[in-house]
Amino acid sequence: MTRKSIARLEAEIAEPSKGLAYDVFLFASRITPLINVDLLIQKGGKTLLTWREDCYGEPGWHIPGGIVRYKETLGDRILKTALAELGAAVKYAASPLAVTEFIHPSRKDRGHSISLLYRCRLTSGPDKARKYKSGPPKPGQWAWLGKCPENLLPTHEVYRRYI
Repeated sequence: MTRKSIARLEAEIAEPSKGLAYDVFLFASRITPLINVDLLIQKGGKTLLTWREDCYGEPGWHIPGGIVRYKETLGDRILKTALAELGAAVKYAASPLAVTEFIHPSRKDRGHSISLLYRCRLTSGPDKARKYKSGPPKPGQWAWLGKCPENLLPTHEVYRRYI
């Protein structure tokens, strides 16, 4: 029974290195920790943060980050995350500045992650069209913040000392 179920599940996955169908991704997140990279980008005493608003918690500012795909290098995920979340290119440190683990006690989906924080430097961008200007922030907007915001995502509280 289990082998047949796994075979049917695998049939739904065209190319895991390109990402998973959302339902398959959520299933994977229920049975194994997710590994992600977070990009610490700072300049002139400010930190580049993005606004996140989704079904996984309260809205808030967070350090841009992305989940590593199967057979994808950490470096490739850093570059793809910078492009996807900021419309920017970056250079990054060879080793992570911090490694943290987050386990949400009651969350079924995406309840366990291991995060690698990389110090990065912009080489282009970020996309000016996504810049936060005023009013309530919108998902995906970015801003340079001079201090750690009160409405930092709970999963990023471990980074408060870096911001």
